Amino acid sequence: MVIPAYAGALNTRTQRETALITGASSGIGRDLARLMAADFDLILVARGRDQLGELRKELESQHSTRVHVMPADLSRAEAPDGLFAEITRRGLQVDILINNAGFGVYGRFSATKSPDELRMIQLNITTLTHLTKLALPGMLERKHGRILNVASTAGFQPGPLMAVYYATKAYVISFSEAIANELKGSGVSVTCLCPGPTATEFASHAKVDKSQLFKRVAMSSLIVARAGLEGMLRGKTLVIPGARNKVVAQSARFAPRKLVTAISRKILESTG
Repeated sequence: MVIPAYAGALNTRTQRETALITGASSGIGRDLARLMAADFDLILVARGRDQLGELRKELESQHSTRVHVMPADLSRAEAPDGLFAEITRRGLQVDILINNAGFGVYGRFSATKSPDELRMIQLNITTLTHLTKLALPGMLERKHGRILNVASTAGFQPGPLMAVYYATKAYVISFSEAIANELKGSGVSVTCLCPGPTATEFASHAKVDKSQLFKRVAMSSLIVARAGLEGMLRGKTLVIPGARNKVVAQSARFAPRKLVTAISRKILESTG
């Protein structure tokens, strides 16, 4: 799959930078890797060794880029330290960190399995925070860096039937906005990408692919990736792709919370 490069128009740095992308084997992460390959070297991280290997061959054959594949299960507590130890061992530096890896669990909280949700909290919140902590000192020392955290419009509202997932994305939004403020003037920018329903493997894994939400309004992962990349390169703090998603996010902030919660549940309920 060939995706025309356009990042170079926004990337004014003369020295080629290296971007670390988590969850790079599919969906938004894979599209980000394809969009960035012409202008950046890449460190691709995901559990799927074979998928990462295929993506590496594709990108290296199409672009003059170095692609480093580092398979890892980032839902394991020790994974971030292990990943950065390997990055250091290979003599690489992370100029851009893209925290894209994440997953969701569907169902009533009283009926879902604790190990699944604790693993989700570890990946969606703890790993994202840990990787940011590990990447940031080098960026601050160089006085240049970019961080892109992938959240969701789910983070603007409570989500009955996906209660923990929605809460993890609320954390990502709040965390990203707060450290973006702290880092102002440092040369390091923080961008939070908040897509609405997106056509990726996430929906089937979370068992929400048949819900009204994903049946009617799912956006292309490539469109989402483009919006996130452009927003990050421009230093925007919050990126919400799509006019409808912007309206949903804003209305959730001002509408009565009980109403927002009731509507959120209604659109998540399966239509069979």
